[in-house]
Amino acid sequence: MLKRISLLVALALGGFALAPQPTHAQALTPYVLPLDYELMGEQGRYLASEAQQLAEYRQFNRALTLAQLAAQLAPNDAQVLALLGGLYLQSGDTDRALTLLTRANTLSPEEPRILFALGSAYLQKQDYQRATTYLERGLRREPNNANALFDLGNAYFLLKQYDQAITRYTTSAQAQEDFWPSVNNIGLVLYEQGNISQAVAQWEEALALAGGEEPEPKLAIAVVRYAEGNCRAVANAGSSVCQQALAMGMTALEQDSRYADTAFLRQNLWGDRLMETTQQFFSTPVVRSLIAEL
Repeated sequence: MLKRISLLVALALGGFALAPQPTHAQALTPYVLPLDYELMGEQGRYLASEAQQLAEYRQFNRALTLAQLAAQLAPNDAQVLALLGGLYLQSGDTDRALTLLTRANTLSPEEPRILFALGSAYLQKQDYQRATTYLERGLRREPNNANALFDLGNAYFLLKQYDQAITRYTTSAQAQEDFWPSVNNIGLVLYEQGNISQAVAQWEEALALAGGEEPEPKLAIAVVRYAEGNCRAVANAGSSVCQQALAMGMTALEQDSRYADTAFLRQNLWGDRLMETTQQFFSTPVVRSLIAEL
């Protein structure tokens, strides 16, 4: 906690003390309290650190309010601007995020975290080529950042440069051994390439890395096993393979109902092949009834 009187309080007190007086001849020019820009910057950085802690506890609205004030107090601090830009990015306000992150990048062009944030912002804007440019620049300075490598893999996946995507996902998983999203997304790429058994193996590995609890790889495994077992056929529906696949997929949907939304699956890079397989699973009467209740 800063052990100085708040600048805002000081300004308020100064304004109170300097209330307009009746005009008199020979009146002295009122004294204007000078701004202490160093103190303003210090308080801005302090508020930014508080905002970051709130964001880490997922108190995004409070974090955003503090970060906005921090940016007013420290308008030329690249880290403060980048924090506010990152919070806008998380809230879905990509245009404001890009404005702030671009300014932060101008002030600190070599800072990899700002470059990574710009890459993520351009991913959200669906400008995948520009996203790869910023992410690659950041990774030249911080090559083992698992999250940035994951984002880069996503950008290449969306550009349909599948080999590049798998390379980046693999490097991401190597940089952080328990980083299951990259392993999961290798499965997404492989499935779109028609490598079904290898895709399932990747999802099984991702699920194991996530402690068996993540719904995304669980649902992907279930829908593929359901399709491979030809479980829509009445003769096969009661088989152990089909029943296990059905139970697994329904458990995943109950864990996180967002995965019942095809738009959400698309956002998570489920491609055309996998979406077709998933729609078959969703059309099963018992699954359709579950989705209606979620």
